[in-house]
Amino acid sequence: MDEAGILYLCATPIGNLEDITLRVLKTLKEVDLVAAEDTRRTVNLLNHFQIKTPIISYHEHNKEKRGREIIEKLLAGHKIALVADAGTPGISDPGFELIQESIHRGIKITSLPGPCAAVTAVTVSGFTINRFVFYGFLSRKKKDRRREIEEIIESNKTVVIYEAPHRLLKTLKELLEAAGDRDAAVCRELSKLFEEVKRGSLSQLIHDFEVKAPKGEITLIIGANKEAVICSRGSLTQGVEEVRQLKEAGLKEKEAVKRTAKYLNLPSRELYKKVIEEKEG
Repeated sequence: MDEAGILYLCATPIGNLEDITLRVLKTLKEVDLVAAEDTRRTVNLLNHFQIKTPIISYHEHNKEKRGREIIEKLLAGHKIALVADAGTPGISDPGFELIQESIHRGIKITSLPGPCAAVTAVTVSGFTINRFVFYGFLSRKKKDRRREIEEIIESNKTVVIYEAPHRLLKTLKELLEAAGDRDAAVCRELSKLFEEVKRGSLSQLIHDFEVKAPKGEITLIIGANKEAVICSRGSLTQGVEEVRQLKEAGLKEKEAVKRTAKYLNLPSRELYKKVIEEKEG
C-alpha cells in the first residue's frame, strides 16, 4: 500500500481578497515603527524581505514602560505594528494590555488575521471544535491552577492549553490524577519544520514524553468530559459564575442558586455549597 497523503487545512482571508501575507509585509514596510515581542526573530523577518522599518522590543518584562512609550507615539499620530513572538498578537502574550489601553485612549486598531497555535492545534486534534475553551498558559499559583484544572475536568467542551516543554509532563500528570485517563493531543512546533502531533490517552502521552522529552512550542488539547457531554450538565464552577451574575442583576442568593441549578442541571445543594465555599475563599 502506498504511503498515505496529507490533508492541508488552508485558512483564507475573511472578507478581504488581498493576500494576507502580502498585506502584513506591506504594513511592516509602511508603519513608522515595529514593536516586537522577540526582536531577534522579527529582525530576521524584516531583513529577509529587505524592510528597513525601525524596531523596538515590547514584551512581558518591559510592557509597562514600553507600553506607555508606544501609546504616546500612537497619540502623536504614529502608525505602529505589533508583532508577537509567533502567531497572532494578543493571544497569551502582553499584547492584549496594549490593545486594551489603545481602546481606552480611542486609538484605532486593526487586525491582520493569520496563524494562531490554538486554532491550528484544535483543528488537527480530531476533537470536536464546534465548542472549545482556550486557557492559554495555566496559572503558576497553586490555588488558581487548582481551580483551572477543576474547570477543565468538569468541562463539556474541548480544552486548549499552551504549555512550555519543561512543564508539559507535570501538567499531563496533574490532569491524569485529577481527571482520569482522558483523551488528549500534544501539538508541537505547529507550522514549522519539525511539526508533530501526538494523540492518545493522558497516560500514553506521559509515557511517550518520559521516553523522549518534548521540545519547542506546545499546544495541549484535552477532550471533553464525556459524562458531562452525555448528561448535558454544566460545571459547578460555571454555576457559581452564573449565580454571581444573577445576584448582580438583583436576585437573592437562594433564588439565584435555584434558577441556576435548574438551568445547568446541577444538584442545588452541591451548587449552594460551592457558592458558599467561593465566598469564604
